[in-house]
Amino acid sequence: MMIRRVGIGSLSGWSVLFLVAWMTLPCIQAQEAKSAGASKPAGSGKPAVGDPAEGGLGTHGFADSGGTKIHYVTKGTGPLVVMIHGFPDYWYTWRKQMPALAENHQVVAIDQRGYNWSDQPEGVEAYAMSHLVDDVLAVVKHFERDQAIIVGHDWGGMVAWQFAMRYPEATSKLIILNLPHPNGLSRELASNPEQQKNSAYARFFQTAEASKLVKVDTLVGWVKDPDAKEKYLEALKRSSMEGMLNYYKANYPREPYTAPTDPGPRVKCSVLMFHGLKDKALLSDALDGTWQWLDRDLTLVTIPDADHFVQQDAADQVTKTMVRWLEP
Repeated sequence: MMIRRVGIGSLSGWSVLFLVAWMTLPCIQAQEAKSAGASKPAGSGKPAVGDPAEGGLGTHGFADSGGTKIHYVTKGTGPLVVMIHGFPDYWYTWRKQMPALAENHQVVAIDQRGYNWSDQPEGVEAYAMSHLVDDVLAVVKHFERDQAIIVGHDWGGMVAWQFAMRYPEATSKLIILNLPHPNGLSRELASNPEQQKNSAYARFFQTAEASKLVKVDTLVGWVKDPDAKEKYLEALKRSSMEGMLNYYKANYPREPYTAPTDPGPRVKCSVLMFHGLKDKALLSDALDGTWQWLDRDLTLVTIPDADHFVQQDAADQVTKTMVRWLEP
């Protein structure tokens, strides 16, 4: 197995979003309890299939996943690349990568269920990992492809890992951004006190009152570009707060944390990983041993000055590395 490790650096700082805004629970509780982003249907005003997306990033469309409509923006032709955002995010997070990737690929950036223009089913079970993974499979089938390059960040990274393990024949390559392999994350939650402490926000999101206390204005605190922040406000106000937090309720490990005893299916394809080392929500310690769960080569790129949203914090480096790595 080939392992390339690039750009090792030291950890410093705190994630603005995860560990300042959300772990400051007393400040959140001091706000009015009425919800500013309660669970709701995606609503009217959805873009029509084929409508141009903002910034010339592609055209809008929808795929059907067992009756749940998954919105996407697509651009380019060639091998299929499906890009999956995390929390609290939407398809626009890939705006810096899409144009370059679309020169030689068909790029499809989706809104996960519960977000933006995708459907927002009710109930925790509707956000179980099996449904999230099958949403991606539905997108691949929608484009009449047998396989795709799967790209995921944060919760999208977890979905991408699981997709590659459950549907290896449909995964040609895998790109993961700031989401360690599930086994590495489980190990650190069970054994690393700092990771346990820094996961306090996730435990809060699993509580019944979280959707009434978390505000959309807080969720966009990490977005640095003023124009992008306005777009994020609009997209997250269209989203379902209950749905977004149901990712944690349905899938995030609960206390008492236990180390994995069954390694699960091995990933059969080549893997490219990026990790911003300033991410305190998902510590880089969980990257150790990733190669134990892979059958092919691993390229690991660590970026010392990037935080959790590495695709935006180090956009040029991430984009150029993706393009080079995907070259035939």
